[in-house]
Amino acid sequence: MIRILNSSDQQDLVVRRTVRLAEAERVVAPILESVRKFGDAALLEHARRLDKFEGTTIRIAPEECDRAKKDCSREFLEAVQVAANNIRDYALKQIPAERMEDCGDGRKLGHIVRPLDSAGAYIPGGRYPLPSSLLMTVLPAQVAGVEKIAVCCPHPSKEILGVCALLGIDNVFQVGGAQAIAAMAYGTETVPKVDRIVGPGNIYVAAAKKLVAGDVLIDFVAGPTEIVIIAADGNPRWLAADMLAQAEHDTEASSILLTTSRHLAEEVAQEIEEQLKTLTTAIVAREAIENNSVILVCKSLDQAVDFTNLLAPEHLALYHAELLPKIRNAGSVFIGPFSPEAAGDYASGPNHVLPTAGSARFRGGLSAVDFVKVISVQHLSPEALKSLTPAITTLARAEGLEAHARSVEVRNA
Repeated sequence: MIRILNSSDQQDLVVRRTVRLAEAERVVAPILESVRKFGDAALLEHARRLDKFEGTTIRIAPEECDRAKKDCSREFLEAVQVAANNIRDYALKQIPAERMEDCGDGRKLGHIVRPLDSAGAYIPGGRYPLPSSLLMTVLPAQVAGVEKIAVCCPHPSKEILGVCALLGIDNVFQVGGAQAIAAMAYGTETVPKVDRIVGPGNIYVAAAKKLVAGDVLIDFVAGPTEIVIIAADGNPRWLAADMLAQAEHDTEASSILLTTSRHLAEEVAQEIEEQLKTLTTAIVAREAIENNSVILVCKSLDQAVDFTNLLAPEHLALYHAELLPKIRNAGSVFIGPFSPEAAGDYASGPNHVLPTAGSARFRGGLSAVDFVKVISVQHLSPEALKSLTPAITTLARAEGLEAHARSVEVRNA
């Protein structure tokens, strides 16, 4: 059964259950190096050993994706279309506008926005196939204007392949784990090198992304998924369902309810037990609930907010909209009882690839902005350069950079 603790015990929860990457890094480092050095030969060897791959090429032909799309139910494809439209619309609003302004003194300053040339999406294929993650990683890149997109998945379901066809993705590869990350980071004869790798994965994928981060952009190093719910009141059945929806992801997942009501805490705890009796994913969910989850009875909602900002959760369900201005750290916020996290996981529009393990302190979730570059632009008139010359040359010579100073003075000679 889930634990119910008092606010005096909250400090123990701040010592977050973190997945230690050191051992995983030691495991994946030789895999990354072998793929970097030997390309497809090493990639196929690791795929056969680790993914149980039995084919001769990891490339999945577009025709196979088209056939998979035809095998998908109409209901599934219609649901994908609804989700895709909302994800695409939300991503479009994230792209910064280009601008160029005349400062009135001969300086014209601004910026242009350009997409990355390429991107790679890692789609897990383990306990659950995740076509939703394909939508969340590929659509923002497409909205940003990325022309070359590669998708890697160790065991793609027909739904994943069908969505690849729907999105027009031609570079689809049946490979997973650290070997897939290495292939996209360094390139092989079959898999193209990309500028940025995004998408969720297990500890080995996370460790591989961490190690290649010096050679390629990544989104972030993700740990186990997590949710914090702040609710002074609410429907116990709904709250329990939301906590279980997070817990069923993984045995390491974490669901935390912060409430000021001991009575609500006890009702939610009982409701979790009732719902676990009929939940098909109960084996996974129960372990996450009993080992990593808690209901914390706080003295006030302000105390709950303070604890949330300290924890910086991946998902924050906020039953009280008036608290939003006080929230500083969260990957994504869901306001009110009719905004369950599952809506954001699939179809409401915002991205579900989010920072975990406290990294929401310094960034939000994946967005279209992750796939563009904002490039500064400046255009100076002769008069503008002349007026800036004293400041430029003084600073340049203070730094000992004489050629810098002369490069300006020569234009005023």
